[in-house]
Amino acid sequence: MNQVTNYNAKMLEWAILRADTSVQKLMATFPKLQEWISNAGAPTLKQLEKLAHTLHVPFGYLFLNEPPQENISFPFFRTTGGTEKISLNLYDTILLNQRRQDWLSGYLRENNAEPMEFVGHFSEFSDPKVIVMDMRSRLNLNAEWAAGFRNIEESVNYLSSRIEELGVIVVFNGVVENSNKRSLSVDECRGFVLVDPYAPLMFVNNSDGKAAQLFTLMHELAHIFVGYSAGFDYGKLLPASDPVEKLCDQVAAEFLVPEDAFLKLWRQDPRVEKLTRHFKVSRIVVARRAYDLGKISKTEFYNLYAMYRRDVQTKKDSASNGGDFYATQNKRVSVRFAGYVDYAVKTEQLLYRDAYRLTGLKGETYSKFMAKPFA
Repeated sequence: MNQVTNYNAKMLEWAILRADTSVQKLMATFPKLQEWISNAGAPTLKQLEKLAHTLHVPFGYLFLNEPPQENISFPFFRTTGGTEKISLNLYDTILLNQRRQDWLSGYLRENNAEPMEFVGHFSEFSDPKVIVMDMRSRLNLNAEWAAGFRNIEESVNYLSSRIEELGVIVVFNGVVENSNKRSLSVDECRGFVLVDPYAPLMFVNNSDGKAAQLFTLMHELAHIFVGYSAGFDYGKLLPASDPVEKLCDQVAAEFLVPEDAFLKLWRQDPRVEKLTRHFKVSRIVVARRAYDLGKISKTEFYNLYAMYRRDVQTKKDSASNGGDFYATQNKRVSVRFAGYVDYAVKTEQLLYRDAYRLTGLKGETYSKFMAKPFA
């Protein structure tokens, strides 16, 4: 039967708890699981491997004496001020993107790239308007940059492409790598940013509404300019109480809806809808700015936010599950990152095996993806 007897039953219990599931749920697939935990029976090698895969835990972990320390290397800010542990899906997503960043940073250093001067160019005490001016200059965008776009999605796509041209890896994903069964909750994480002078990386939860994604992009870019890695839930589009979070929030707000222009237009016509059309952002972004500047109450803003979340959910419910697989991969892998991987393989600085691991794509799928023009 090729049974495995030297696994640690306590590690099975830990892995089940870690995956936020229960023995009862798993017994439909593993009917003898309770026996394995109590050492009244033992699984075969295939059964144990399947269990490890189901629980998203490295197989070798099941033989350890004690659970490993699984901590992230940067603060994760919550609007509520809580410090609860992050989910396994988010933890695995962070690790995946850290591995990608570690490879790219090392690759660029080995190829004598220069560090990016804008990373950490400012401090937590800098004037947010000065940071915004520097961002606009480096991105080559004026205050009216969004005026020519038809909708928020176009604005998000354009802004993210300009940020990548600046040298930042921008990843949009709402699941763990390509596993559609492992979704990332917007309530837990709107995004995170990993600061590195050679390969700064920002992650945006693609399950979020486009208006929130636009704000998250600029909030994360501010983190890179200030030089602080962080993750955040950004509940109700409001920052945590941390000083850096507040600064990055102010930068995002000023970049998308400049204060002087907002106040001038508000005096002429104090309607959110009117300003929405002018700034080419969504109602919730304008409402957030109006709340910041004391033009609407917190209750009014929360009511508008509730309407925004309902609209986002309605669009999700009516959306098709289809779409271009390779266009989706451009966002999940990042056009800039994919380009580096492709060049490293072609110049024999990276094995195909490692390229598959870095992109989450294999064989013919990988080849077709790299053969398509990145856009």
